[in-house]
Amino acid sequence: MPAPTIPYAPHYIPAPPTKEDLEWAELPIIDFSAASTPEGRAALTPQVCDAMRTYGFMYLVNHGLTQAQNDRIFDIADIPFTQVPEDEMKRYTADIKRTGSYRGFKPREVWIIDNGVRDQLEHYNTHRSITELQSHPKALRPFLPEMRAFTEYNHEKILHPILQILARGLKLPENTFVKMHGFDDPSETYLRFMKYYPRTDEDEQKSKNVWLKGHTDIGTVTILWSQPVSALQILCPDGKWRWIKHIDNAIVVNIGDSMEFLSGGFYKGTIHRVRQPPRDQQGYPRLGVFYFGSANEDVVLKPLQESPVLQRVGIVRRFDDEKAPTMDQFRKGRTAAYGLSELTKKNDVVEEQIIHNVPVRHYN
Repeated sequence: MPAPTIPYAPHYIPAPPTKEDLEWAELPIIDFSAASTPEGRAALTPQVCDAMRTYGFMYLVNHGLTQAQNDRIFDIADIPFTQVPEDEMKRYTADIKRTGSYRGFKPREVWIIDNGVRDQLEHYNTHRSITELQSHPKALRPFLPEMRAFTEYNHEKILHPILQILARGLKLPENTFVKMHGFDDPSETYLRFMKYYPRTDEDEQKSKNVWLKGHTDIGTVTILWSQPVSALQILCPDGKWRWIKHIDNAIVVNIGDSMEFLSGGFYKGTIHRVRQPPRDQQGYPRLGVFYFGSANEDVVLKPLQESPVLQRVGIVRRFDDEKAPTMDQFRKGRTAAYGLSELTKKNDVVEEQIIHNVPVRHYN
């Protein structure tokens, strides 16, 4: 039987890794090859949970996909930005403010960054089912089966084992968080292709070289496939911004606000931002592939007080339990407001908005 042929996609060639001596974040590198068995997850629990408590970020290697498979998904990721005519893409543009959803295309210059400077990033978001809840531009349609296989892999082979390990760290039944993240359940866990473009010197000066303000993610767990253009920085426990270094065929994982809420502050939603790349990478676009995990829509984002660990170490709350929003309420509120609503300036660095009784901060 002949092997199935895959549709042609132009090969995406990223910028070479930077040679500049940057101040890198010293994040743990987790060998994820053991995560497929209960015994392996038990062995990984101390290291993963320490990373998610201390930094809120970690690298995963040996996750089961090859470099060739990684390259292929980046080839596909570039198609919405290079192969779809502008008039067609407008028909697939997301009505973010009205719907509270990113499904579809986000053009450049939607969000205000600082001092009147608007963003220079595009992204294309698709629900993890790929075809059940939205249609897609013609150029992307031949690749939908591969996109579905990719979302299934991210969900079942990466997200679920991470959730099982995080539950173990709280001494909860291993599938506690998994039950809140069913692939076929109503939720907005999604795949995102995103592309940043270089900005003018004037815009860089006005925005202090910040491309996306410091923020925490909305959902529970974010899966970022590492790419060579250095621009992502995290705010480390000592209060310093440090760069995330590219590792070939690695995944960068971070905790979002919703997991911080569910874990009573045990796991940290770390502040991160995107800024202008180092000098030897300026002028290159930055293409990214993300899988954003969110709990099911009806999950109430309050601490799991039955955790023996939380009973021992205590719970850190950002709001009263009776005011806790559902995942759906919090996601829609944050999505609709981001970059499109007024922020209250708390000091020279922090701006704040209230989303369903939850204070959400942005760092500039």
